[in-house]
Amino acid sequence: MDHYIITIARETGSGGRNIASKLSDSLGIPFYDRDLLRLASDVSGINEGLFGISDERIGKREMMTAAKEVYTGEVLPPDDDDFVSTKNLFEFQAKVIKELAKSNVSCIIVGRCADYLLSDRTDVLRVFIHAPLETRMKNVAYYSLAWSEKEVAKYIAKEDKRRAEYYRYYTGNDWRDAAHFDLSLDSGALGEDGCVEMIKKAIPLFVH
Repeated sequence: MDHYIITIARETGSGGRNIASKLSDSLGIPFYDRDLLRLASDVSGINEGLFGISDERIGKREMMTAAKEVYTGEVLPPDDDDFVSTKNLFEFQAKVIKELAKSNVSCIIVGRCADYLLSDRTDVLRVFIHAPLETRMKNVAYYSLAWSEKEVAKYIAKEDKRRAEYYRYYTGNDWRDAAHFDLSLDSGALGEDGCVEMIKKAIPLFVH
């Protein structure tokens, strides 16, 4: 096994990003989260701020259309009226993700439908991180001390809904459907370090 890619989808507050970071340190390979926005900006020439605004979100125009597989793999040219549309920004991110996979360098990619975009590859381990709401609320509250319990719960519900809509729009699939992942882990039961160890053990079982 010369190289592999690990994709991590995660519920809000489940610790998915922390797990990716710890996994990166343990395996000695890079992980990409918001770094993908910078890479997509470099490739497209579009201001990174625009990618930040649309990050794991669908635009108003896209929300008015049916949620189905709209990913085409083709980016629009700069002279197109929709060059900076939410959909085209996604296409550029998808292009970066696919190029990272083709580079034959092991890495971890967080979110952004990476599991779907790389579904045709056999060198990918697709992971979904979830946790009970109580655990996720504690995690979010730790970083948002000024928020009330109600505000924390509202934030989690909003963020989960946003990620689910984004995933469904670009893949046509249910974000929480375990059938689209090789490994679904409860970080509340396993802890972040436990999830890291489980993922490491799963790599040789699923990656070919």
